[in-house]
Amino acid sequence: MTEQQLTKIKIYFTGTITLIMLALLMWQYFHNGVPSHHLLHNADYPAISNWWGLLVLPALSWLLLERVHKQTLTKSDQEIKYPTNRLVGFGLALLYGAGMSIAFATGNTEISSVMFPGILVIALFFKVYREEYILGFILSMSIVFGAVLPTIFATIIAIGSAIVYHCVHFIIRQFKVFFKNTRAIN
Repeated sequence: MTEQQLTKIKIYFTGTITLIMLALLMWQYFHNGVPSHHLLHNADYPAISNWWGLLVLPALSWLLLERVHKQTLTKSDQEIKYPTNRLVGFGLALLYGAGMSIAFATGNTEISSVMFPGILVIALFFKVYREEYILGFILSMSIVFGAVLPTIFATIIAIGSAIVYHCVHFIIRQFKVFFKNTRAIN
């Protein structure tokens, strides 16, 4: 895969997201109207319209794909190998976010309220703060919650999961060094 092909993928993906969001908003507009969502599902907080998704989702898609593509570029290779673990991470984040959205939309809020902090448990083992996870999570949840609220929550969970992942792995490395040094002394 060349850099030009990566750019085409980025353009097509962002364009597809824009068209899907536009179609969803048009469908909502002509049926019950474009919904607005309150922060923390509390009517005391201001409502955020789903119209913002038409701006937020394409911009986020472009930005996050740009970061992924820059990370996959190597200066020595003419041919760029796109790691499949990025696609798998994106797909898993899509499924996880869809599961949370379905649980919430069907009234199973106790499931979605467990799944959200459950991401921090997953962060013990995987780098769920990476771009492909964030993008998949936001895209899958934006159908039910609009684009802005999942973006806010994904940002918070990305920061939390980065802290969890790096702190836990730092502690593990320190234990390994400690036990290696104690074996060397004995």
